[in-house]
Amino acid sequence: MGISLGLALGAEKALRRRALFLCRSEQVREVANPSPPAPRPSRLATAAALIDYRLVLLGSMLPDIIDKPVGIYFLGDTFSNGRIFGHSLLFFLIILLAGLYSYLRSGRLGILVLSLCTGFHLVLDQMWIEPRTLFWPLYGLAFPRYDTTGWLTNLIETLKSEPAVFIPEIMGAVIMILFMVVLLRSRSLLSFLRNGMVQYYTASGG
Repeated sequence: MGISLGLALGAEKALRRRALFLCRSEQVREVANPSPPAPRPSRLATAAALIDYRLVLLGSMLPDIIDKPVGIYFLGDTFSNGRIFGHSLLFFLIILLAGLYSYLRSGRLGILVLSLCTGFHLVLDQMWIEPRTLFWPLYGLAFPRYDTTGWLTNLIETLKSEPAVFIPEIMGAVIMILFMVVLLRSRSLLSFLRNGMVQYYTASGG
């Protein structure tokens, strides 16, 4: 969640700077030569100001939110796997296409942001190591089955022992803590919970 949040904030900052640069360039051109039309800030750069960061956090965990309850608890006898549909490339592409359609039709970034953060989850999970799940259903309709007994305990042990796992988790935790501190200090936590916007980000100038 933290890494996805950090990347989204960085992308928004870059897009805002591009929009500001284009606006300033337009003002200079209008003063120098008012006749030809000047370029306008890109639609994406303008829409970046409306990113709902609640969707960033949701998308970063969406595959686990779907697969862990379904594959381990509700239908554990059927799947016995905490990485099923939500960890497939097909799931990501469906949301991505829906997001692109929504953005091109109405300029809304919500579903697109959700899909990109979902895709980043698959990258952090290194899903290319599990091609039968990543490329489902190309290798058949069935998912690999594992012993999911004590999966949470095993996950905690992995976090303690594997640098490829605990280093990103530490980075993400630091970002989340700093993000919460800034929201609390700027008294914008309730505003964030209501609309998902990082208002302090604009007020502070980025």
